[in-house]
Amino acid sequence: MHDPESSLNASVPIELAGRRFDQVLAELFPDFSRSRLTAWIKSGDARLDGAIVAPRHLVRGGEAIALHARSEREIGAEPEAIALDIRHEDAEVIVVNKPPGLVVHPGAGNPAGTLQNALLHHDPKLAEIPRGGIVHRLDKDTSGLMVVARTMRAHTSLVEQLSAREVHRQYAAIVYGAMIAGGKVDAPLGRHPHDRLKQAVREDGREALTHYRVRERFRAMTLIECRLETGRTHQIRVHMAYVKHPLIGDSQYGGLLKLPKGATPELTDALRGFRRQALHAERLEFLHPRSGETVAVEAERPADMEALLAALRADTRAQAK
Repeated sequence: MHDPESSLNASVPIELAGRRFDQVLAELFPDFSRSRLTAWIKSGDARLDGAIVAPRHLVRGGEAIALHARSEREIGAEPEAIALDIRHEDAEVIVVNKPPGLVVHPGAGNPAGTLQNALLHHDPKLAEIPRGGIVHRLDKDTSGLMVVARTMRAHTSLVEQLSAREVHRQYAAIVYGAMIAGGKVDAPLGRHPHDRLKQAVREDGREALTHYRVRERFRAMTLIECRLETGRTHQIRVHMAYVKHPLIGDSQYGGLLKLPKGATPELTDALRGFRRQALHAERLEFLHPRSGETVAVEAERPADMEALLAALRADTRAQAK
């Protein structure tokens, strides 16, 4: 990765003659996002033969490029000493296993105490990366794996992989209903027409596709595996509610707690005590931004989900007697 305060030099390859200056920069310096390169052209930090030109300026080939890559603090969050469960780490990326209850970004109602604050304490240089290196997110009450970019090259690569659907994301979820078989939910999602905090299936929404398969059946609930092709806000939660199998504990999309008829006292207590959506990002697979090799990371289900599953198994056995 380039030093954040480095001066970079290159010449325009003849084969790029006739292209726009901003396109040429994106080709020659893929570590940096197009928006950042365009900003540097406009500020005079990227010059062509020593001159400031417009991003749309057409190059002829052979010109000298001088790029002053300036370090910029991208975010205002402060570092906080919050424990992190890191499952993979190298010079380019960090993969962290987020616990349930931890908010990803500071925002209204959560000015501090977030995953981003914890990451900045772990690596202060993340302040120079857009959004502190966070390229995708999990809901506050969803647990599991997230990949974080430590360099501009990694940020650009991961954002491109996510948009090209090349990041493999697999989740474990416990849902209402005894599901018979797996399938897919192909239903566009957008903001709920009456509740701005919720998402909903709507014809004018963005494409959203979730694949799911049955892992373990219980009397009135099912453990399923979900794979995302798209990464819309609340996607699994909305899609499973849409097919009438909402997630356990999801008060936003699943409604009130439904106890199975004749549930054991242990299951009743476990369900009443489970106050988040039963959703865990258990596997993450992506191409390493530098080597191009596949990075695959897994994280076991958290203790609260395991306790709920144990209660469901015991209840199912009890009813079978």
